[in-house]
Amino acid sequence: MARVAGVLDARLVETMFREHSSWLGSWLSRQPWTVHASEDIVSDVFLSLMTLPNVGSVREPRAMMTTIAKRIIFDARRRKKLQNAYEDALLTIPEAVDVSPEERLIIVQALQKIDAVLSQLSPRARAAFLMSQIDGMSNKEIAQELNVSLSAVSKYMTQGFSAVYLARAEI
Repeated sequence: MARVAGVLDARLVETMFREHSSWLGSWLSRQPWTVHASEDIVSDVFLSLMTLPNVGSVREPRAMMTTIAKRIIFDARRRKKLQNAYEDALLTIPEAVDVSPEERLIIVQALQKIDAVLSQLSPRARAAFLMSQIDGMSNKEIAQELNVSLSAVSKYMTQGFSAVYLARAEI
């Protein structure tokens, strides 16, 4: 039965593509904040639709597509911002310690993976984890900064370390 539902969902996405892809491409091309070619984002949107468990339950396909497109653009902008920050940091490194383009790519991909993992955390858990790991703040300092209890900070740190550990296991 799951195979039948999968075939029906694929056909529904194909129909949605025929009916709405040109509209979505046109909408994307008018957006000033688009970071990639609109055709690439349209493709990514429909690939995302293919992964939805029950695409037949979507009542407003255009609203769903714009939401997915905005999420894709947001993620791409966040990754680009992270890459730019890394490249800016590299400019401060003396040439004798400079890394090769291949090593840069590996580092950028690792940073993007870490960013993706941390983006799954709640904003407070992400902030607490980064304050600890990047800024070197103690749990007490983090609790004061976030105006939460020490036990909440401990919970956030556990969430952060668990997420990083699980992501590391997937590599």
